[in-house]
Amino acid sequence: MKDYHPISSYLRPLSSIIISVGLLAIFITFASWVLLSYPIGDAVRSYFYGADGMKNSDSPIIWEDSSVSEVYGEVKTDMVDRNTSFSKTSKIAGNGSAHDSQIDEEKDLLRTGKIKPKLASDSSSDEGRTRSVDLSENQESHDLPTSSVSGSNESSAGSVDSGCNLYHGHWFYDSSGPLYTNNSCPVLTQMQNCQGNGRPDKEYENWRWRPTQCELPRFNGTTFLELMNGKTLAFVGDSVARNQMESLLCMLWQVEVPEKRGNRHMQRWYFRSKSVTIVRIWSSWLVHQTSEPFSDVPKGVVKVHLDLPDETFMQYISNFDVVVLSSGHWFVKQSVYLLNNEIVGAQLWSPPQPISMKISSIEAFGKSVETSLTAMVTHPNYTGITIVRSYSPDHYEGGGWNAGGSCTGKVKPALPAELVENGFTNIMHEKQLTGVNRAIKKSTNRSKLKLMDITDAFSYRHDGHPGPFRSPDPNKITKRNPDGRPPPQDCLHWCMPGPVDTWNELALEIIRLEYEGSFKHS
Repeated sequence: MKDYHPISSYLRPLSSIIISVGLLAIFITFASWVLLSYPIGDAVRSYFYGADGMKNSDSPIIWEDSSVSEVYGEVKTDMVDRNTSFSKTSKIAGNGSAHDSQIDEEKDLLRTGKIKPKLASDSSSDEGRTRSVDLSENQESHDLPTSSVSGSNESSAGSVDSGCNLYHGHWFYDSSGPLYTNNSCPVLTQMQNCQGNGRPDKEYENWRWRPTQCELPRFNGTTFLELMNGKTLAFVGDSVARNQMESLLCMLWQVEVPEKRGNRHMQRWYFRSKSVTIVRIWSSWLVHQTSEPFSDVPKGVVKVHLDLPDETFMQYISNFDVVVLSSGHWFVKQSVYLLNNEIVGAQLWSPPQPISMKISSIEAFGKSVETSLTAMVTHPNYTGITIVRSYSPDHYEGGGWNAGGSCTGKVKPALPAELVENGFTNIMHEKQLTGVNRAIKKSTNRSKLKLMDITDAFSYRHDGHPGPFRSPDPNKITKRNPDGRPPPQDCLHWCMPGPVDTWNELALEIIRLEYEGSFKHS
């Protein structure tokens, strides 16, 4: 009889456990390898590695890297990381070829910097919408920061404080095109009818503005008329104000043909369906001006009273629900500036006897903005919305408007490397903002003051001007002379259709936010 040891009875069960554990370990290792190697591995990697690990995986998520930035003058622009690699594309289980193709397209666009990065999960919002891409094959998307007005919360619409900066974004190409053509708008001034005047290219009509933080909807004439039901909108200012007003009328014309009313002092168009009136009043300086002789200043030289608002529009101000102001460009013309009936400055005029000139034309512009806006925000019977459209940049390269400046041959928005810094535009913009801020501090009525800050964004739109295509004359000169001198051209006003239509998309959004509130976030 063999000896029996109790420990021997545990040997077989123990060996069985060891073998089982070993097999389980092998199975887990094999299963993990399978999961990490095939499509479902994306979900596993997201669990183990988290979002940061996903950023470098072959995921359908399109990542934004804001760590790369460039400085253009004093404008710091956050750019998409153009070195991000998208050499591989993850496949989606099932029949996802269309979705894969869309993601491939967006990754290629992102790699070349031509589309705003977004999550693939947002793709449902693009259903039924024309896909748009930014710039040309090698051109970058522009994220353009903008100056914001300090002071009262009523100072600016679309500011970061209120949830979105409408003026920080980029231009993108929209193949669906404009809402009207030069042939479908009978109120279009001939000098801005670029296609009717023979301009050979049309891409400038298709670039639209996309804010970074929210959506800027395409202009909708029906929505505009409904929001402005029973109300009056007035454009007050110079020829650039007329440019914007005609753009608005062109887009509304596609919805309803208005009745033309008014007189030589005030143009009016009436949309009967919603009792909406669009008004235009000419006011080149926004302050009082006269051509009568004053002291040593002869008749014919404009005297600009910087401390008196222009009664031409102020006498009607209580009748307006929305006022869009445009000014600044007349301050390069011959004029004399007065404060308290004392000559304090002049432009392109020299007195016969020495006079102490205290302010420049640029400072005079800032003062005129302060004076006109102060009159509006302190008027006892004005309760409307005042939209100050910031200084509209011109693009006379190589000289002034009367000294060989040119925008000939510009067919796309400028790249950052192509952007020509305009010191005059920058300081005019700065003085305008100063005038707005000072007026805000003096506000006493229930009106709202909003800044439409388009200056930085439109500095990239050197392609949007008529250039030499200012008339339908078939014999006009459109190319440089043999000695290199450019032909006469307009690099201040905007072609229609064209970039100026964006101003009315912004105006509509400002009005909508005031009456309805809330942004539509991207």
